[in-house]
Amino acid sequence: MSTARAHTEKIADEQVGTAPVRLNNILVALDQSDLANQAVVEAIKLVKPINGNIIGIHAYAAKMHDRRFKQMEGGLPERYRYETEMEHQRDVHEDLIGKGLGIISDSYHDTAQAKCEKSQVKFKRLSPEGKNYTCIIDAAKTGEFDVLALGSRGLGAVAGSIIGSVCERVVRRAPIDVLVIKDRKTSIGDGPIVVGIDGSPQSFGVLKSALMIARQIGADVHAVAAYDPYYHYVAFNKIAGVLSDEAGKVFRFKEQEQLHEELIDDGIAKIYQSHLAIAKTVAEEEGVNIICKLVSGKPFQAIRKYLEKVDASLLMVGKVGVHGDEELDIGGTTENLLRMAPCHIWIGQKTHFPSLDVIAEETIMWSDEADAMMSRAPDFVRGIARTSVIRQAHAEGHTFITSRFVEDVMKKMMPGGNSDGDETPVSSGFDPLAWNAAATALLATLDDKVLQENIRLRAEKSARRDAATEVLPQHVQPFVAETYHNDLEWAAAYLARLQRVPEIFRSKARQTIEDYVRANGEVRVDGEVAEGGFAKARKAMCPKPDATERDHD
Repeated sequence: MSTARAHTEKIADEQVGTAPVRLNNILVALDQSDLANQAVVEAIKLVKPINGNIIGIHAYAAKMHDRRFKQMEGGLPERYRYETEMEHQRDVHEDLIGKGLGIISDSYHDTAQAKCEKSQVKFKRLSPEGKNYTCIIDAAKTGEFDVLALGSRGLGAVAGSIIGSVCERVVRRAPIDVLVIKDRKTSIGDGPIVVGIDGSPQSFGVLKSALMIARQIGADVHAVAAYDPYYHYVAFNKIAGVLSDEAGKVFRFKEQEQLHEELIDDGIAKIYQSHLAIAKTVAEEEGVNIICKLVSGKPFQAIRKYLEKVDASLLMVGKVGVHGDEELDIGGTTENLLRMAPCHIWIGQKTHFPSLDVIAEETIMWSDEADAMMSRAPDFVRGIARTSVIRQAHAEGHTFITSRFVEDVMKKMMPGGNSDGDETPVSSGFDPLAWNAAATALLATLDDKVLQENIRLRAEKSARRDAATEVLPQHVQPFVAETYHNDLEWAAAYLARLQRVPEIFRSKARQTIEDYVRANGEVRVDGEVAEGGFAKARKAMCPKPDATERDHD
């Protein structure tokens, strides 16, 4: 079967999952927690413009509680071990569990229904018996609902918890799009909607859904693509450390290293930039102007930083990415962002195949030689390299791809590549980089030796990207900062002091202080380093000489 035909059949098979998502019926998980209540508010915002419905669901496990009570009967105090007393306790417990849990569930629905009626949105109730996450998933599988909305944590949330067990289980198993509410004070549209783009059908699917939502609520849309230029540098250097001289010659390590350096530094960046160009075209077809941004670093960390920078209200990502397979329940980047994103997150499963890619796949053929050449590309870049070649062929009007055309495209993707076919000499490898004493000291603040070695290589790669002759603190600090992002501890006195900073400046001040603390190799905001951080924050907020501390402290 031809690639074009297979691609066409795949599209036909997935029409039921074609984006954008419908918003006619949103299922909302209720438990009277702040985040669940906010989920109702956000669902109302989404369905109201199209006169949609909200269906609240709350499961109560009466049978489980009844079974637990029976298991406890033998351990009750002596005074309960009389038949009349035990039968009385059984009757009381049956009323409490059978009726009481039902009353509690009804009260959750009553609260949600009152919100819906106030906004003139239709509300329906589901109160199944069973474990909460199981009942939610079963409802989502019925095909009656378009989107599921729930809080990231429920009533069982404690300090330090990021994602509740119900939320995590549901996200992994739900067959429909899931909106996870993470901030009770932020509403969708308060900041831009950010869409993660990696070239996969699901990433373009959530883009289509984001454009639809943005039109309904008047929000801005940003498309962000993230790639990691450091990973393969680390991997190749770790491999080099275990290869014998003979194995290194067979593997042609230095040539492989140079090839990957060129492809990753420039080629993959261009491919991800082309994904963003496709995203912009999709948005223009919808009549929506979007902002596109390419960021580098570990994808989930780079995207999280971007969300913080633009103060996003919602992140929308595909459940699985371009490297996903049929057995994968959730992609690694999406899973990390579920925990780390500072805003609400929408995990989508609808797909969209941009018209440009569809047309190119169906109208362009490959020579056997070109196909064979592409099959020799490293596994991890083969798919995106093929996409790049097809897009270039379509842009130039070609309908038949030859091996020479593939070579030309690959040369253009790599630094030093040129269009006249001249060979570029392969480097014999890199000379070791020296380390500045301050950079070495900063790296030494990490106790984890495995992590320390990984960051050492990433910092060297960062220095090479800057064409630096030695590794400096600025090459190390971003990676060390990521390590401490969730582990930085604030002394109570300084946390209270931060609360006195005007709210409009507080987030920026906190970021400045924490960056200063991390840059000094500390993991606690306290004492002298905290004072230095606050001083830097004051300077950033009030650069004028006559600015006084009393305005902030």
